[in-house]
Amino acid sequence: MPAVRGDGMRGLAVFISDIRNCKSKEAEIKRINKELANIRSKFKGDRTLDGYQKKKYVCKLLFIFLLGHDIDFGHMEAVNLLSSNKYSEKQIGYLFISVLVNTNSELIKLIIQSIKNDLASRNPIHVNLALQCIANIGSKEMAEAFGNDIPKLLVSGDTMDVVKQSAALCLLRLFRTCQDIIPGGEWTSRIIHLLNDQHMGVVTAATSLIDALVKRNPDEYKGCVSLAVSRLSRIVTASYTDLQDYTYYFVPAPWLSVKLLRLLQNYTPPAEDPGVRGRLNECLETILNKAQEPPKSKKVQHSNAKNAVLFEAISLIIHNDSEANLLVRACNQLGQFLSNRETNLRYLALESMCHLATSEFSHEAVKKHQEVVILSMKMEKDVSVRQQAVDLLYAMCDKSNAEEIVQEMLHYLETADYSIREEMVLKVAILAEKYATDYTWYVDVILNLIRIAGDYVSEEVWYRVIQIVINRDDVQGYAAKTVFEALQAPACHENMVKVGGYILGEFGNLIAGDQRSSPAVQFQLLHSKYHLCSPMTRALLLSTYIKFVNLFPEIRPNIQEVFRMHSNLRSADAELQQRASEYLQLSIIASSDVLATVLEEMPAFPERESSILAVLKKKKPGRIPETADMRESKSPAPTANHNNDSTANAPRSNTSSTDLLGLSTPPTSAPGSGNTGVLLDVLGDIYNNKPANYNNNTSASTVQYNPKKFVCKNNGVLFENELIQIGVKSEFRQNLGRLGLFYGNKTSAPLQNFQTSISWPDDQAAKLFVQMKPVEPVLEAGAQIQQMFNAECIDDYTDTPSLVINFTYNNFPQKITLKLPLTINKFFEPTEMNGESFFARWKNLSGTPQRSQKIFKATVPMDLTVTRTKMLGFGMQLLDNIDPNPDNFVCAGIIHMRNQQVGCLLRLEPNKQAQMYRLTVRSSKESVSMQICDLLVDQF
Repeated sequence: MPAVRGDGMRGLAVFISDIRNCKSKEAEIKRINKELANIRSKFKGDRTLDGYQKKKYVCKLLFIFLLGHDIDFGHMEAVNLLSSNKYSEKQIGYLFISVLVNTNSELIKLIIQSIKNDLASRNPIHVNLALQCIANIGSKEMAEAFGNDIPKLLVSGDTMDVVKQSAALCLLRLFRTCQDIIPGGEWTSRIIHLLNDQHMGVVTAATSLIDALVKRNPDEYKGCVSLAVSRLSRIVTASYTDLQDYTYYFVPAPWLSVKLLRLLQNYTPPAEDPGVRGRLNECLETILNKAQEPPKSKKVQHSNAKNAVLFEAISLIIHNDSEANLLVRACNQLGQFLSNRETNLRYLALESMCHLATSEFSHEAVKKHQEVVILSMKMEKDVSVRQQAVDLLYAMCDKSNAEEIVQEMLHYLETADYSIREEMVLKVAILAEKYATDYTWYVDVILNLIRIAGDYVSEEVWYRVIQIVINRDDVQGYAAKTVFEALQAPACHENMVKVGGYILGEFGNLIAGDQRSSPAVQFQLLHSKYHLCSPMTRALLLSTYIKFVNLFPEIRPNIQEVFRMHSNLRSADAELQQRASEYLQLSIIASSDVLATVLEEMPAFPERESSILAVLKKKKPGRIPETADMRESKSPAPTANHNNDSTANAPRSNTSSTDLLGLSTPPTSAPGSGNTGVLLDVLGDIYNNKPANYNNNTSASTVQYNPKKFVCKNNGVLFENELIQIGVKSEFRQNLGRLGLFYGNKTSAPLQNFQTSISWPDDQAAKLFVQMKPVEPVLEAGAQIQQMFNAECIDDYTDTPSLVINFTYNNFPQKITLKLPLTINKFFEPTEMNGESFFARWKNLSGTPQRSQKIFKATVPMDLTVTRTKMLGFGMQLLDNIDPNPDNFVCAGIIHMRNQQVGCLLRLEPNKQAQMYRLTVRSSKESVSMQICDLLVDQF
């Protein structure tokens, strides 16, 4: 501990050494308790303590707290240190305040006054300490207390540069907590003009602040563009001697350059004035030119700093997407990095080229590197670089190179990492459909996909190939022949059996003239796979067999024998049993004309965009680049080649709610009816159709919402009605939590204008911080999207925030309000205790303000096994063999908050004869005891 010895605090060094030398947890606790008793006696009994001694003891308390122990005294002594004129004493006081003092503490007024005194001090060191403390706490109370002082400090001409720098960063921290803290009007221009400050440190800190302000209100701070370009120009054209104090390995002010380039990316275009735009382009050209110069140093720090500026400049060039010369030059520069020995450079080059491939100016330049990218996909050692190479091949693909890229991706798929196979399958399927000029090639590609990576072929992929085959007369015979040959392989994936069953059931008659694929051979080939398949696939094959009865009457007896098999008619699977019995009776009773009508060929599917792209975007949100043709126009899906007769829009089947091949039928609307969804291409309407005038007056019986059940569980369905299902999955660690909400569209139409917001109960927002990531504005039919929430428990709160969901369904606005499952027990840390420790602590918490007790009747018959499950799910540690009565439940836990930890003990005593419970909760805070008590009572 050199720093400690340098301060002369030998007692602290000895104490830390003693803690490190403890052989057990018990020895450590004993030594800590001894030290706490000594410090407490010093603070209470010794009134002659000087600043040094107070500092030493406060340091010890801080160290004990960092070891995980509760500290409930010493706060006043730390506050007294704030008034010291010695830097080391004031520093320790501020450190203790930042870490241990709660914003609701009675001492907060004294602390705020001390901070104000230091902010008004002429000593810049004291001002900086105060600013650091405000930023470290960063609470709403701090923002309200100092919201007027810090902006004045920032723009004042008398403020020293080092203080301005700290003030800008402190203001940025408070702005993230309370966005109303930054005044508008004349303050806007004064803050913007900090970019012209002579001190580079002030400019660097101010740029971070202005970047955050621009993201909130870009129009108000638009004046920063010209100043940012001017400052960037001065940096880029300067030599490393001009900015010697801010030059890092011969690169002038790299951090500030990166910040300025990012700031300019908030505007499109970044500069409307031709002069400013020309100056910016000169800067970008200069950065690209410097990248070509020989390095001034062989050290890795030089290349890292130089490349950081270069990549951010390229990001700005891509963002502007207007200067063809710059885009092509950026592409050529990135192409040189593809062969660099540094893995990170290769990764970043591939990532940036993915974006360049989406620009019409640089797409052709990116294609010149196709061979190198293919080699990266195959030969790279790092899987993340191979993933980026696949993304780039997908982005650079167009009509001229589609077949080559798809073929290379198929070859690589056989040896690709398991982590990227599913995404590669989706990309190959999308490219094959998008650029298919001959749909026999498309069929070959999809069947190869299933053969090579069958486990990673999602249902959407084989649904789509069936839709395209059904919609195109010219490919149906080839598809039947190809899938028949694929089924003859000794090892045949189940997805291939599904595709084969569907296509042969519809178009097996097109290849039945060949003896090698006669009806009997087709039937025997499919049925040889039957016993190796899952019940869902067997059900599809049974539907294929009944189709064969219509197509090939000569094999009807063989098929009826299969329907009569005991394993089908007496199957444990209800769907198999029902299909076998119904299809058997249909084949016996129905005449040829009836069979021909009921089992007629499937009509064309409504034309719509492929749903595979939506699945890919959901898997990699924000990371999937568009292919070349997607940027030009959204070309239609393969068009149907059927005659325009009365059967084109006929219903699929009138025999059942599911069609005869086991797939739900789409509604009988005409093509273009708007039923676009993830599974609707082949699955049709996966839920019941809703009337067009459906509104929010849903009957209560159709709504499932019970937030209380999530007190003792973290995962499940939070809300469900006829339109939407909302699932939740959450995890918690100490005072932090993360929730994922999954919104599933149950309708056959997209939910438009999908928005979510958080509504807070009174005075609760400051006690529970919840950060919500944005959600996509359209929830497609049958699709599911995810939204993540981060939560932090700041103080004990009494009510949870509500989530308000607004969307439009069939032009009718809908609104759903539900409580987020963030009850305070989620922040429990289970605590192991023996009987002696538990009852000692239980006795210490016997005071009325610390105890909450309720006696209540069980609402359902008492089951101690169910009770135990609930207690385990509540989050506390269930302590067995502690209570003399084995039926009683004893629990212990610690609720973690940002600035404190609250220990909590619980005892639940069931009375089986009276069907009554007695619940007692004890903790160091009355509000926590009452909350825990109320939450648990609701569970019984």
